[in-house]
Amino acid sequence: MTSWNDAYSGEQSFMRVGTADGPQGVDIAVIGIPYDLGTTGRPGARFGPRAVRELSLAVGEFEWGVFPWDHDVRDRHVVRDLGDVTGFTAYPDRLCPAVEARAKEVLDTGASLLSIGGDHFVSLPLLRAHAEKHGPMALIHFDAHSDTWVDEDLNHGTMFYHAIKEGIIDPARSVQVGLRTPNPETHGILILDADHCLRTPAADVAKAIRERVGDHAAYLTFDIDFLDPAYAPATGTPVSGGPNTAYARHVLQGLAGMNIKGADQVEVAPHYEGPGQITAVAGATIAADQLYLLGLAREL
Repeated sequence: MTSWNDAYSGEQSFMRVGTADGPQGVDIAVIGIPYDLGTTGRPGARFGPRAVRELSLAVGEFEWGVFPWDHDVRDRHVVRDLGDVTGFTAYPDRLCPAVEARAKEVLDTGASLLSIGGDHFVSLPLLRAHAEKHGPMALIHFDAHSDTWVDEDLNHGTMFYHAIKEGIIDPARSVQVGLRTPNPETHGILILDADHCLRTPAADVAKAIRERVGDHAAYLTFDIDFLDPAYAPATGTPVSGGPNTAYARHVLQGLAGMNIKGADQVEVAPHYEGPGQITAVAGATIAADQLYLLGLAREL
């Protein structure tokens, strides 16, 4: 019999939560979205879901939970990995309908959804599905880039501009954290840039996010390039000068109890990885923290 903590063998569902064909009877569903045709730089994030799942076996190997959380989210909630959304390979026009349909299938059952990308464009169809159920969302966005470039093209640098245009996120309730690239237009979103983060304790950044969002229904998206490339080199558009993984986790843990309805972790591109798979480890750990936040939100 395979022991619980064999992180190098056995089924590769996220954190070994087990798989399911559909969301019926599930509290929190996990899906992968292996897509990278929205990249404007280096491709490869289509392999992100597989890499994050693999390293999540080590992140979630202990049956009492993930450090430093005081419980195991898998004890409190039925969590299942529903596999990847497929059917759009090499056809970007098929991506949004496929992802929206899968997300709606999950949300219609009352389950929460954690998605693993894929490039960051996948957040747009996910936001559409969440907004259809919950109304315009407060966006909590961790990233080196704003992804709000004013452009009618659909790619991983424009999707939140389109989300604002479509009215599916509320800029007055939204916050972007860690930005460190040119950002000529904030669109009314609160910006806590990388320099602010580096001189501000994580607890204070979390407090600012909580004050901005309040109890509004929120969507949490985490681009792995929020982290400095020293901690996450394997991504399409790395930018120096960002926070480390521990800081990111401390901010996320400070969001416990917020009304977070959905989350995604995106932009791990594992074939740029050096020895040690450090980006996939970071992505899997951040995704685990997001899973905890979704579980705690269900207990409000």
